[in-house]
Amino acid sequence: MSRLGGPALRLTVLVGESDTWHHRPLYSEIVHRARAAGLAGASVFRGIEGFGASSLVHTARLLSLSEDLPVAVVIVDEEERVRAFLPQLEELVTEGLVLLDRCEVVRYAGRAAGPGAEAGPGGGAGPGAAESAE
Repeated sequence: MSRLGGPALRLTVLVGESDTWHHRPLYSEIVHRARAAGLAGASVFRGIEGFGASSLVHTARLLSLSEDLPVAVVIVDEEERVRAFLPQLEELVTEGLVLLDRCEVVRYAGRAAGPGAEAGPGGGAGPGAAESAE
């Protein structure tokens, strides 16, 4: 597992839940490519309501049966590694928003190796250990 601490870059990709890449959810394709690229971690967050460039509001309210809720994919790693990943997003994200924020990693730790623990880049920690550097 790589050591990550101090200044970093947070990549946030905002897309729709129903967006796909070759019959696979787009958010899943982004996460798997980030893992293959050896990035420190990626997490997907499902929104309950939102709108984007189309100004169409998508919501999870009971009476509104939206199947295209907003989804945020968040990736945190060293700046050079995140910027090297951006060309892949250029290919994948045709509609949505891609953001970069400087942040500071306070703690990045994976689970101890054992039964059921995933081995490999990221070690299961995800980007939740990052804090804004504002």
